[in-house]
Amino acid sequence: NTPMLEAFREADNVLRQGVQGISDLIAVPGLINLDFADVKTIMTNRGSALMGIGIATGENRAAEAAKKAISSPLLETSVDGAKGVLMNITGGSNLSLYEVQEAAEIVSSASDEDVNMIFGSVINDELKDELIVTVIATGFDEAKQAQQQAQANRRPNQSIQVNRPNYAVQDEQQNDYAQNAPQQANAPVHEQQAEPQQNSSDVDVPAFIRNRNRRG
Repeated sequence: NTPMLEAFREADNVLRQGVQGISDLIAVPGLINLDFADVKTIMTNRGSALMGIGIATGENRAAEAAKKAISSPLLETSVDGAKGVLMNITGGSNLSLYEVQEAAEIVSSASDEDVNMIFGSVINDELKDELIVTVIATGFDEAKQAQQQAQANRRPNQSIQVNRPNYAVQDEQQNDYAQNAPQQANAPVHEQQAEPQQNSSDVDVPAFIRNRNRRG
């Protein structure tokens, strides 16, 4: 549960790194220099551009910084398929050629096979053990990216199982019931003789008068 102020502060820091990274590519002279012409070469008529920055220290700082750069929060999608890449690596005076090559290979392997990659290097003694990798990637296949994004957002279809009645079993049960049930249709029908109903007029006459009328 990250506090809102801290989340906004982190977002501002990421954006600051992005703006500073581009300005440093153009303005800061380097051991292997990059300038505005290189930025224009990579970005002109190349469609959308993605930028990432990675910072690492320690023994494997070059590899870690490069991996962070290609998976930076500034990258909404992957750098896979990028045909133009501008990479700059900044470190202290202890920056080695092997580290530059290692970072470049990681970024290149994540891009298109025929990528046009321009990389530079800057020595900054203030960084000491820190190493910074800045990546700008362009030249993506927009249709392929849209398809991959749609597939990632597509939810799996949930199959709904409907239990249908087994009519064959029901028919068999009904046939068994019909065979075992008593044959009421063939059984003799006993007719019951209805008792003669008394005339409603006789009911209203007292009994002794009715008996006298019958004897008479």
